[in-house]
Amino acid sequence: MTERRRHAEVMSAAERAGDALELFSRASDRLRRLVPYDAAVWTATDPETGLVTAPMLVDNLGSGERCGAYWESELLEENVLAFRDLARAAVPAAGLRAATGDLPARSARFRRLLGAQGVDDELRAVLRTGDRPWGVVSLFRMRPGAAFGPDEVALLADLSAPLADRLRRFARPAAPGGATRASAPGLLLFDEYGEATSINEEARHYLALLTDGPSVPSALGLSLPIWVVGTALQARAISRGRDRGTARVRIRTVDGRWLTCHASCLTGPGGRPGPAALVIEPAAPADLAVIVTQAYGLTPRELEIARLVAQGLPTAGIAAALFLSPHTVRGHLKAVFGKTGVSSRGELVARLFAER
Repeated sequence: MTERRRHAEVMSAAERAGDALELFSRASDRLRRLVPYDAAVWTATDPETGLVTAPMLVDNLGSGERCGAYWESELLEENVLAFRDLARAAVPAAGLRAATGDLPARSARFRRLLGAQGVDDELRAVLRTGDRPWGVVSLFRMRPGAAFGPDEVALLADLSAPLADRLRRFARPAAPGGATRASAPGLLLFDEYGEATSINEEARHYLALLTDGPSVPSALGLSLPIWVVGTALQARAISRGRDRGTARVRIRTVDGRWLTCHASCLTGPGGRPGPAALVIEPAAPADLAVIVTQAYGLTPRELEIARLVAQGLPTAGIAAALFLSPHTVRGHLKAVFGKTGVSSRGELVARLFAER
């Protein structure tokens, strides 16, 4: 089978998916026929920070009970083929054995977890459009097995952009209705070892709105979703100088709305490491800007014009505010209407800014 036919076979299955989790399931089932593997993890990521978010598919790895340890290693240990590196690499996919000269134990992830689980090789990829990561995938072969070959790596790399493009479309804002708001932001505290120690009722409320997925047990009487734990881990990684990014992730709720989860590490007496504070709350319009822009394929200028429409400015007012001609503004609006599938300004505001 040619490379083009293999690519088309996976995308044909993916394009029939009705949501992101079904996309992962369909793509995984079809890809396994072309690139044999024993287990896999597929997860969406925040397109701005690259942190894992809902949904996540854990395929043939139990209930994902080692998921917390896997992402702790990913963010806090010295690893080969870290997702943050693949996101910036010229080729967004690679095999662990090939990258380590057939010495996978050079990676902490393999020494600590994968080797003991019987994994022989891991093929990883970041699903990205441009410089925006919309998902990541790990494929595993158990012993005894062959290393992933160059053709298999090339196929997954070739699927990165089209799968990401399909994935981002499922991030479009939900229709109005329902409520996710509590009286105050949710707050979780983690100690310096990453154990959850305190939670308020608002955080419990928001956590109950999240979709099912891998979670980590805690002493608080509830299991914490891996997306929340991952945000706290990222805050620790930043405080240790392992990353210069942001511990911030947007998470989709069961009713299709968005929450923002952000964390930072505090400092104790004498400069000693303190707890990590994590806040979870409804996503503000500014937090949704990247999601909205990318989900509909809008340019930054088109989103800027859509925001001014939402503020009630007429064409002439938008043109004056942005130092553009009215003709140029009308051209941008025509493009925005086409990309979002609306025919009026009222429909546009409802579609893009319903969560306001």
